[in-house]
Amino acid sequence: MTDITREELRQACEQGDHGRLLAAIPYAQLIGVECVRQGDDLLFRLPANKDNIGNPLLPAIHGGVIAGFMELAAAVHLLIVTRAPGVPKIIDFSLDYLRAGKFRDTYARCQVWRQGRRVANVAITAWQDVEAEPIATARAHFKIQEPAKSDHP
Repeated sequence: MTDITREELRQACEQGDHGRLLAAIPYAQLIGVECVRQGDDLLFRLPANKDNIGNPLLPAIHGGVIAGFMELAAAVHLLIVTRAPGVPKIIDFSLDYLRAGKFRDTYARCQVWRQGRRVANVAITAWQDVEAEPIATARAHFKIQEPAKSDHP
């Protein structure tokens, strides 16, 4: 991820232009990740893309692409929610594949379960047609930097 300043992060969040953040992440560009705000939530979208197929017989999205999409969604979600001065660093990532990720748009929603001063725990759910029928769920721990006291509203 290229460096993004606190001011750029603040502007992107205020304007709801999360594409600016994703544009700074080469992998997000490679697989085509998008992010939109829905009320207080962030919804991440991985558009159907033939380059992301791992099993052409089904066809199904490569499991590594699904995992990368979910980890990336969690990191960006955490960056936006915490407005921390640096990019969250992954500590561990645990993923459960529940269904085949078919060749269609895939969505992810994240929830910060626990945030301490240095570590945050994020739950991620990915689905395709029906949110109540996830294709994968994950849990990630990230090391985060504390915002400077002047960064708090």
